[in-house]
Amino acid sequence: MAQKPSIPKGTRDFNPTEMGRRNFIFDTIKNVYKVYGFEPIETPSMEQLSTLLGKYGEEGDKLLFRILNSGDFLRSVDTNDLNNKELTKLSSQMCEKGLRYDLTVPFARYVVQHRNEITFPFRRYQIQPVWRADKPQKGRYREFYQCDADVIGSDSQMNEAELVMIMDEIFSKLGIRTCIKLNNRKILSGMVSLINREDLLTEITIGIDKLDKIGIDQVQEELNQKGMTAQEFEIIKPILQLCGSNRDKIEVMRNLFANQPEGLKGVEELESVLNLLTGYELRNELEFDLSLARGLNYYTGCIFEVKALDVQIGSICGGGRYDNLTGVFGMEGVSGVGISFGADRIYDVLDNLNLFPESVTHTIKAMFVNFGDRESLYCLQAATKLRNKGIAVEVYPESAKMKKQMSYANAKQIPFVIFVGEEEINNNQFKVKDMENGDQNTHNFDSLYTILGA
Repeated sequence: MAQKPSIPKGTRDFNPTEMGRRNFIFDTIKNVYKVYGFEPIETPSMEQLSTLLGKYGEEGDKLLFRILNSGDFLRSVDTNDLNNKELTKLSSQMCEKGLRYDLTVPFARYVVQHRNEITFPFRRYQIQPVWRADKPQKGRYREFYQCDADVIGSDSQMNEAELVMIMDEIFSKLGIRTCIKLNNRKILSGMVSLINREDLLTEITIGIDKLDKIGIDQVQEELNQKGMTAQEFEIIKPILQLCGSNRDKIEVMRNLFANQPEGLKGVEELESVLNLLTGYELRNELEFDLSLARGLNYYTGCIFEVKALDVQIGSICGGGRYDNLTGVFGMEGVSGVGISFGADRIYDVLDNLNLFPESVTHTIKAMFVNFGDRESLYCLQAATKLRNKGIAVEVYPESAKMKKQMSYANAKQIPFVIFVGEEEINNNQFKVKDMENGDQNTHNFDSLYTILGA
């Protein structure tokens, strides 16, 4: 019995229509990155596990896909660990490599490894797939694409301001109404200092990061289990729920952090970004959101997250500043900041709102019907001229029955079908049928080009 074909959960095949739409997203993002001076790089799908582990926090480490060593992967395994089913230890003994979890950590590795070839500040963009051993659900996949842009080797908040401009421009070009949320990890550190629970900084950050998913009551319950008292949570709760304009929130936090240097520095950095955006007419909402945490451990300054306003889905873009990431690879004192667009979630938003331009899915403008050898040669020569002018056309490859050829054109939603018989060849003409309204007219090549190039 033949095996039933299937693919792993959390992964997908993409048909030509979907690929046209995906490339529309990638090209839109890529073109904006380019005009802001970002240059492309690529890194391997797999990295050394030592490169990846410890960069995403305990929860992130659990989501890494590990790759078994080639050959006898049990060769280096401790027998006692095997008998006792010590899975964590066994994993480190059997696996030296893993699929990349994101593009930022591999980028930091790239910067350190190629430091002598790079001119700083280095502005790079990278559009590649990443993998996470997460539970698949709507808007969450195990294999998905990220579209990153990072500036490394500069401390200036101008970089953060330009990244906000990039997010605003890309989502405007895509036609998605969004809210761009900002916060600063130093502000979160200052908030934790207010209750003298620096020992719980990571746990509090992870908890706050779940606020919009599980609600404030469940966040409190989780943090209580981690050791935070109800009285301590009541002190930070009003901060997480702070309302008002961005400037009003800044003033509240400036007064609150009067004796907290770390938190005050975070407020000043965020205010600097807002000041740099003065005069730039944002087309999307910009919100200073004190509940924004971004769970990744490597963020140290300004953090970003973008939510679609018209579709219920997770964040469709995020990022932030990381001051210490290259330090773990032996290159101290190099600050970076970046953003990452989630192409797969953006696709779902565009699809849900029916925002994809029709042109990205109907790329073939015309099909030449094949009536035989002499006619197909004439058609092929005309098709070559049209292709040289950038117009996508097909010549049906065999002189099949007319019904079969027309059914093919209909199935592919090709807007024009071109007929060439003996009379058309003798007069250097083409009979063109508009498949939408059924109109049929005869044209010379120049006229045909004008119709298909419109």
